[in-house]
Amino acid sequence: MRMTPLLGLTVGDPAGIGPEVVLTASRDPRAEVARLVAIGSLAALRSAAAVVPDAPALRAVSSPAEARFEPGTLDVLTVPSDVAVPVGRLCAEAGQIAFEGVERAVDLALAGDIDGIVTAPLNKEAIALAGHPYPGHTEILAELTGTTDFAMMLTALKLRVVHVTTHVGIRAMLERVTTERVLTTIRLAHRALRDMGIDAPSVGVAGLNPHAGEGGLFGDEEARVIAPAIEQAKAEGIAATGPWPADTLFGRAVAGDFDVAIAMYHDQGHIAVKVLGFETGVNATIGLPIVRTSVDHGTAFDIAGTGRASADSLVEAVTVGAAMARARAAARA
Repeated sequence: MRMTPLLGLTVGDPAGIGPEVVLTASRDPRAEVARLVAIGSLAALRSAAAVVPDAPALRAVSSPAEARFEPGTLDVLTVPSDVAVPVGRLCAEAGQIAFEGVERAVDLALAGDIDGIVTAPLNKEAIALAGHPYPGHTEILAELTGTTDFAMMLTALKLRVVHVTTHVGIRAMLERVTTERVLTTIRLAHRALRDMGIDAPSVGVAGLNPHAGEGGLFGDEEARVIAPAIEQAKAEGIAATGPWPADTLFGRAVAGDFDVAIAMYHDQGHIAVKVLGFETGVNATIGLPIVRTSVDHGTAFDIAGTGRASADSLVEAVTVGAAMARARAAARA
């Protein structure tokens, strides 16, 4: 890895706020922990520059090796389907452009041409209209990298949360919370934190039911499914405890009792993170052979093109991505 990590910054859905926050983040002093090259719609970045104060100049390049990283300039790798699209409107063309941006970023990361990727938001409905019906970024990245065991980790301030299940309905979630999946998630969280430089991370595991089942009064998943996974993790040398009631686990993690909290389903973990840091939350996909971090918000079509979008989450994602890339490089050294 280079002394300062080289990160690919995907532009996301060109009809959303992605182009605006990419331009803003690229000029933020906090993002100087990495060298950045944008990947996606050059047309959308040019349009967004009209509403972003002090927007950087844009320079098209064909590879990261051509990037100059000059102050006040953002190097851009565009994609084959790049065309101007209506801002703030759902369309298949925008979905295709966003998908191609992720594809190119993954290819570059797998080849070692960049040290990791940081993604601006895409729109799930738009990529489905373009013929790519994935639940989200995480599943796209897993397929493109050939990864079978992966998970979503959200961070906000002192809180880190890894999810056993994410983009599925509640009924489907109940079938997917298995001992094997809980154990895999604990292992992934433990490995991810070690990759981030925490030698012996403590892992707090949430229950599924109110009060973690209250001794079986409110459900038996804690004793039947979750506890066996925790015991197996302990046998492997992982400092995992629980299952803890979710209404206390996340507060305890913020207080420092745990380095990471394991949530059983999407909203159980997301609500805690977004209440703590709605505009600064970061999403990282763990278990991949590449570094990937992301904003923890959507395309916000309602404010796209107004210049009002905050880039704080993207800046934080750059910061976390750079730290993960450096830690991985140190572990390989």
